[in-house]
Amino acid sequence: MPKVFIAGPVSWNRLVRVDRLPDPRPHTVFARGHRETVGGTSAGKALNLARLGAEVTLRTVVGDDAPGRAVLEVLRAAGVEVIAETAAGATEQHLNLMDPHGGRLSVYLELPELDHPAHDDRARAALAEADAAVVDLADHARPFLDADVPIWCDLHDYDGRSAFHRDFADAADHLFLNDDAMPDPEPFLVSRVRDGARTAVATLGARGAVGADASGVHRVDAVPVAEIVDTNGAGDAFFAGFLMAHLAGGDLPAALAAGAAQAVRCLTSPDLA
Repeated sequence: MPKVFIAGPVSWNRLVRVDRLPDPRPHTVFARGHRETVGGTSAGKALNLARLGAEVTLRTVVGDDAPGRAVLEVLRAAGVEVIAETAAGATEQHLNLMDPHGGRLSVYLELPELDHPAHDDRARAALAEADAAVVDLADHARPFLDADVPIWCDLHDYDGRSAFHRDFADAADHLFLNDDAMPDPEPFLVSRVRDGARTAVATLGARGAVGADASGVHRVDAVPVAEIVDTNGAGDAFFAGFLMAHLAGGDLPAALAAGAAQAVRCLTSPDLA
């Protein structure tokens, strides 16, 4: 059972289904349904990795409030060991508007700030035993970019220039992003490998994914989906499938295929995993 340490954000989200994402003008929109559930990129990765058989420790930040307690209950019920730092403010919360075609508009309602971590020793001990360290995009996760185990970073919609992402991009042994802000990510992936990354991967939505390592550039098609139920967490599911295949000894094409297979499981489920 591989051990994976994750540092990063979790959230409590309200998901609202609409016929189409709203235009930027004053008007009324009627929802087709809504619900509340756990969210956040680190929660998505942790839940998928646990479902795939990893021993997962997640260090995150929540508020002392009902949304925070709800998030922790979901994670712990899935078998994730959670090291929860308590923020002075509210737990991170999002409002996600989602259309039937996979489009999403996320509104951040709350964003916690961590002033005084109380469990650094416990987190460092878990990190030292890990086979991989996933360090997600959050200021409170930055201190773990200096880990002595392989660092995995998901840059999401990185455009190649954002200062906020730079430390994560530079520290990553294994780097992921999507093509939302980089329509042709292949040159960037190749450059990251040339500069020292072991693997660099970009998800391309319905066009699959592309990855680079010392062996060259490889692609995988997206697995066909008869009906998309919920796009939330699909990128994190891909990441988890890829990571588990890599830790099992799979080469880049095999890991890309495993990532694509896990992503489609997420797309056809209402949950993150």
